[in-house]
Amino acid sequence: MKQKERMIVNIEQFKPCLEQIVGTEALMEHEPMNRHTTFRIGGPARYFVTPRSPEQVQRVLSACRQEDIPWFILGNGSNLLVSDRGYGGVVVRIGSNLGAVEVAGERIRAQAGALLSQTAHAALAHDLTGMEFAAGIPGTLGGACLMNAGAYGGEMRQILISVTALDADGEICEIPADELEMGYRTSLLMKRGYVVLGAGLQLAHGDAEQIKARMEVLKNLRVQKQPLECPSAGSTFKRPEGCFAGKLIMDAGLRGYRVGGAQVSEKHCGFVINAGGATAEDVCRLIGDVHRIVYEKFGKELEPEVRFLGFDA
Repeated sequence: MKQKERMIVNIEQFKPCLEQIVGTEALMEHEPMNRHTTFRIGGPARYFVTPRSPEQVQRVLSACRQEDIPWFILGNGSNLLVSDRGYGGVVVRIGSNLGAVEVAGERIRAQAGALLSQTAHAALAHDLTGMEFAAGIPGTLGGACLMNAGAYGGEMRQILISVTALDADGEICEIPADELEMGYRTSLLMKRGYVVLGAGLQLAHGDAEQIKARMEVLKNLRVQKQPLECPSAGSTFKRPEGCFAGKLIMDAGLRGYRVGGAQVSEKHCGFVINAGGATAEDVCRLIGDVHRIVYEKFGKELEPEVRFLGFDA
């Protein structure tokens, strides 16, 4: 209890420290997280900061560690469910504030906050192929490196040269791609809690019209098959070995299954959507129901792909 009280006192006194690092214009208090997630769900973050340089990110996290203040790195909020009561620590947004993209020959160097769509279109503008798969993924480069994002046969590990990150000690390091241990929706970065600051990508020269046409094909597939018209956090469950989560959920009779404002999409059963006024509690109950029913029917464990924030006791 004393430890908990100390943390609350510390965080209430933490504002001047954050202001000194990022400035008053880059700091918000009690910021509603439903404004910053594609689910459009989530209570307030005690502090919400938008650093403008890797060094500011490093200093903010160093201060949090020193004062034992919890922190969370936010990209585009496209794979995140925030609790209804919010988050009692510091949310550090790495988005357009750290979203520079530079192209040199067949290589791209981009900061972690660059959107994948932005980076893919920069590649297209320079007749570079290899990023078409990422053009429709609604996340940032940092999040994509962390979880080895992929779609339609492409994955980040296929194009990564290296990642610049803050290690567990808060030191900036450069990690070659062959040391990142990238697997299905995982990486060394995720396992060790590293913070991605930027990455280098290796692409190849191609035909601009063919690249554009491929991006259009994949865009149309997404529109046809995914419930992009509804707020969601993308694919809710990881793909079980040997099958697809969406098919298991559909075969379990859960198409359109609803808890409050949360619903299994009728268009694609692998997506849980905010059908209107959904709370985080609704989503969690629905995910739990889907997990239980699929396991009872097929003996398959569905593991959430969505990340959860603010649910700790």
